[in-house]
Amino acid sequence: MLAFRSATPDDVPAIVALVESAYRGESSRAGWTTEADLLDGQRTDVESVAALVADPSGRIVLASEGDAIVGSAHLARAGDRAWFGMFAVRPTRQRGGLGHALLAECERIVRDEWRLARLAMSVIWTRVELIEWYRRRGYAPTGETRPFPYGEPRFGLPKRDDLHFVVLQKDLR
Repeated sequence: MLAFRSATPDDVPAIVALVESAYRGESSRAGWTTEADLLDGQRTDVESVAALVADPSGRIVLASEGDAIVGSAHLARAGDRAWFGMFAVRPTRQRGGLGHALLAECERIVRDEWRLARLAMSVIWTRVELIEWYRRRGYAPTGETRPFPYGEPRFGLPKRDDLHFVVLQKDLR
């Protein structure tokens, strides 16, 4: 049975392993969407995830089945909206509704616990299939873009020079 909870410091290594498997390398190709064709290198690391877990202005939400973490997402408060990111579902579990359930739980937290009306995210512009998945769930492009952090290998090693993020947002009221 799928259960949701907030991450603790003890979860950090498992979160890093899940995120890396869902975003980079051959393991990510088992799912329906990947960044493996866009970026090499790491997606995150133990220090970065530990800092997110410790940050009182945010939360990493975990989806688990028994003792196994099968999904994770980071939420961060920023003014009158929250940001959604580092969304990962175990690649072999994608296409089964788990991601949709985790996203819905994150929306519930932002709306009902944090009392914020909007949830935003940034997605690499070339990930059209992922952007369309979010659009089917009510997220719309804001017209805002953000630069890709070229030259910062802790975010990955780009395989192309035209990457940037588009911002999507959903009104949760």
